[in-house]
Formats: sequence, structure tokens, C-alpha cells
Amino acid sequence: MTRYAIGDVQGCDQELRALLARLKFSADRDRLWFVGDLVNRGPASLATLRTVRALGDNAVVVLGNHDLHLLAVACGAQRRRRSDTLDEVLAADDREQLIEWLLMRPLAHAEGRDLMVHAGVVPQWTAARTLALAAEVSDALRRDPRRLFEQMYGDEPDRWDERLAGAERLRFIINVLTRLRLCTADGRVDISLKGPPPPPPSPLRPWFEHRGRASREVRVIFGHWSALGLVERSDVLGLDTGCVWGGSLTAQDLDSDRPPVSVECAAYQQIDAG
Repeated sequence: MTRYAIGDVQGCDQELRALLARLKFSADRDRLWFVGDLVNRGPASLATLRTVRALGDNAVVVLGNHDLHLLAVACGAQRRRRSDTLDEVLAADDREQLIEWLLMRPLAHAEGRDLMVHAGVVPQWTAARTLALAAEVSDALRRDPRRLFEQMYGDEPDRWDERLAGAERLRFIINVLTRLRLCTADGRVDISLKGPPPPPPSPLRPWFEHRGRASREVRVIFGHWSALGLVERSDVLGLDTGCVWGGSLTAQDLDSDRPPVSVECAAYQQIDAG
């Protein structure tokens, strides 16, 4: 079985279908890993959810920040933003089935030496710790989603501490797994910066560049950082290549050295929109 990891789709269903055609995807031999942010910003979030859900066990999906935002809006815990393109999902006849399916997706997934998250991992977390912390969020999400979403938004706390508890603990875990780009070696995160990494002497570096990070024993597969583009290293694979911003949607065979496969994406959003 071939495993393909696919970058942020962001509601670009036409491009997703074109990519699957390029891959010659077959349900009897292929499995697809989606790094999250299936929805929002693009024109076809509803179609994208239906496409991926219909893949059944052939699709492994981790939640991204836009997926969580859709769930928060659907649960009545958050208002729609002006930039959202989620109305079609929220008005769909199969809304409840799609929302329930999305609620059951994890924030981290691992097989062998591959760990997939949407955004990143702070240097202090091993792969096993990351999975355990992601499971804490999943438990809270399934137990009382509205309560979790009412407490989810915000950038504090900005540093990991094992003593964190309650809403602060869950918020930090969510921010790391779905929003992280930059952090310091001691795990202070900066969620606000979205562009290229700041130059030295800033202590903020891409989360995967810190030499002592505890997750270096695995390959971390992630998206979320379109300004960074494709990242191919033995220990990390970054797949957000700017679909929805006029870039491309990219897939990578996880079990071979074949080059990535990409399809061009229309510029549904302007790059300075955020």
C-alpha cells in the first residue's frame, strides 16, 4: 500500500480531485494522509469534506486550525469571520454527519517513524508525548465540544509547563499542534508571525530547527506554513505549498524517494489576506 501525504486543501476540491487523478489514486492500494485545514478560504469546503469523508479508511486526517474553527462555529461557540467561506457547509443537508465526522478526527497521528500534525511540535515534546497530549484534546472535544471551543481562542499561555491544567493546558496544546510556526529553544511560542522566519539575532526559529528537539527521532509531517513552502528533510516534511493563495496542492509518497506531485491552484485569496 502506498501512503501519500497531502498538504492543506483549504476548500479547493477541484484541485484535490485533480491531484488524486495525477496520483492515479486507487482505494485498493493507496492511503492518503491529510495534514489538516481541509476547509475555509477556498470556494468548495463542503465538496472537500464530502470528498475526503467518502474515502473512508483510505483517508487519515488530522485537524487544523481552520477545521477547529468550523467546528466552533457549528457548535455555536464562535461567530463566523468575514474571511470565512463556510456558509455552504453550515447550510448543508448533511451538515450534522460532516460535523460529527470531523469531530472524531485526531490532532496527531503516528505510524512507524512518521508523526503527522497540522502545524508543529515544541522542542520539549517527544513523539509519544505529542500523541498523548493530542489525545487529551480529543477527549475534551468529544466530551463537551462547545465548552472546549468557548475556551480555545487566545495566544496565552505561550510556554509549555507540565503543571498547566484545565483550559490553559488544552489551549496551549491546540495552539502548538494547529498554529505553531516559530518558537524559542526553551519552548516559548509566537503564534502571531505568519511570514518567513525572522533573521538572527531573534531567538525565534522554525520549531523544527532547534537542535535539541525531543521529536527528532521521527519524521514530522506538517502543513500550515504556506510562506515556507515545501520542506523536505529526513526528519521533517512540510507540505503547505500555498493552495488557495495561487500556489499548488502537493502530495508526497511517504515510502519512496520519488519527487512530490503537485497541481497548480487558482488564487482564490490574495496573499496579504492573512
